[in-house]
Amino acid sequence: MPKHITPEETERQRAFAAKLAEQNARAAQACGSPPLACTRTYGCQQNENDTERIRGILSKCGYGFTENENDADLIIYNTCAVRENAEQKVFGRLGILKHMKESRPSMITAVCGCMVQQPHIAEKIKKTYENVDLIFGTHALYRLPELLYKTITEKQTVCDNAPSDGAIAEDVPVMRKDGASAWVSIMYGCNNFCTYCIVPHVRGRERSREPEDVINEVKELVRMGKSEICLLGQNVNSYGKDLDRSVDFSDILRAVNDIDGVKRIRFMTSHPKDFGDRLLLAMKECDKVCPQLHLPFQAGSDKVLKDMNRRYTKAEYLEKIERAKRELPGAALSTDVIVGFPTETDEDFEETLDVLRKAEFDTIFSFIYSRREGTPAAKLKPVLSDKRIHENFNRLLEVQNEISKRKNDAYVGRIEEVLVEGVSKNDAGMLTGRCASSKIVNFKGGKPLIGKYVNVRITEAHTWSLNGELV
Repeated sequence: MPKHITPEETERQRAFAAKLAEQNARAAQACGSPPLACTRTYGCQQNENDTERIRGILSKCGYGFTENENDADLIIYNTCAVRENAEQKVFGRLGILKHMKESRPSMITAVCGCMVQQPHIAEKIKKTYENVDLIFGTHALYRLPELLYKTITEKQTVCDNAPSDGAIAEDVPVMRKDGASAWVSIMYGCNNFCTYCIVPHVRGRERSREPEDVINEVKELVRMGKSEICLLGQNVNSYGKDLDRSVDFSDILRAVNDIDGVKRIRFMTSHPKDFGDRLLLAMKECDKVCPQLHLPFQAGSDKVLKDMNRRYTKAEYLEKIERAKRELPGAALSTDVIVGFPTETDEDFEETLDVLRKAEFDTIFSFIYSRREGTPAAKLKPVLSDKRIHENFNRLLEVQNEISKRKNDAYVGRIEEVLVEGVSKNDAGMLTGRCASSKIVNFKGGKPLIGKYVNVRITEAHTWSLNGELV
């Protein structure tokens, strides 16, 4: 059974937050406005959810917020470690902040999250980027008030990236994004230890939240006006295995489905080895669960899957996809694919293409393998050249783009209920949102529609999105 942060520790952090709030109130009196914080998030939905908690804590500490780093008194980068590219982006930003801090020495810079949970990365930042004042890992987020107070009062670099002790922190303040959607973490960590993946090393072992804590959070979100709930976990199918009662993810789905005010339920991510009939039945019987399924297969070759420690075969995966199609007709399917795993040959890659053609995913999230220090795969020498890997990656996209366009073409003429998320980034005259199957839908409309559900007739299909008109 997972541990929880004690009430005494929670009160300690509240006391530090109160001290900071008092300091910032004095600063606001002197300057006319409170100190401003700017947060930047890299990586997955779990990181987005963590940043909401960081902002909630900072609000309790008396900070206001800005999206402009040049106006910020405190800048926090919440980082990702899944791929090297994400880390390089952060290093690039830290170099820019180094110059900013030369002209604004009182500005506090902090780096947190998965990237700095890796000891060698934290050491690199301390040695190379002396402008960074605070470093804290994924397991120290709830201690931000104390760490920030120490940073300000002791005027030296503070670092806390200790491994997880397995404790879960409830009652952490949260500042939610605007809109009708909200993330809810149902568990933390991962026990799968895929050979290419750094996540279990930076997020720790699996810890499930108590069902009551999850349900109470969803009910509070409904009171705040949220109606689309996305349940998060590295492997939601493992939910409950560490609790001292018989409960699993399908039970959570059914409980959330019964909450008045919830209109849509989404979740991610499922691991194929644990995906089974109980979850399929719950998805089928729960009317608020969206008709979509994200089931990462990563590679099509049984040899590569074994080398990845995925613990299923190509045939087993495809059988689960076919079962999902039978039980959830019309549901949109998505997946993750890695191209260029060190032991992958051209023949292995052809097996991956075969899975795409047979499964016919609506969407894929595809990546070229990224070596992660400390993982077993990092010791393997690649079979294929970088050039060949990139050629295969482009072939993968060609095959999938044709499938995605064909799947989207089937939506033309339909009327879809769309949750409006905001103004389109590509056209200021268009709104963008998602239908129940998570397809992106763009259409003309006014800003008052943001956060509302509207009916849209689909008039045009693209590879990755749909266009339509209000009905």
